[in-house]
Amino acid sequence: MILPIYTYGQQALRKVSVDIDAEYPNLKELIANMFETLTASDGVGLAAPQIGKDIRLAVIDLDVLAEEYPEYKDFRKAYINPHIVEYDDSEMESMEEGCLSLPGIHEPVKRPTRIRVKYVDEDFNEHDEWVEGYLARVMQHEFDHLDAKLFIDRVSPFRRQLINGKLKNLLQGKFRCGYRVK
Repeated sequence: MILPIYTYGQQALRKVSVDIDAEYPNLKELIANMFETLTASDGVGLAAPQIGKDIRLAVIDLDVLAEEYPEYKDFRKAYINPHIVEYDDSEMESMEEGCLSLPGIHEPVKRPTRIRVKYVDEDFNEHDEWVEGYLARVMQHEFDHLDAKLFIDRVSPFRRQLINGKLKNLLQGKFRCGYRVK
């Protein structure tokens, strides 16, 4: 089922998410719905707060980028209780980011190119790994949602001022996008 995506101004986006366990109700169905929602909205990542859930869950589908990044062919993963435990900030990269919760807004964001993450997969197997490149960027963006942060919180005050009008329009519902929103 395609779920509506919460947009800028919704309280769900500013609430810190909590870890869950294997007993979380209908978890497999929720993950499937999140992937379906992600595909329908042409995104690469979706975090639970973006659909109104305050749980530490994110899905990432980078298969759509396989032509540009062959290493992401068939890459489609759910991350349960993900936490970034270490940033390797020896190399930082600025890249334009957008967000399904902020339709029409794209800004450059500087992030480390390599991070260490801990999470459990859909079978609740634990993972502790170093991730780099584009996947590290997407993880940082999505996992920020779980900590009640948006990518616009990471742009310079000057850039934030420049997009202020667009943010006000989002709050007033004056925007268009090709997917269901709340």
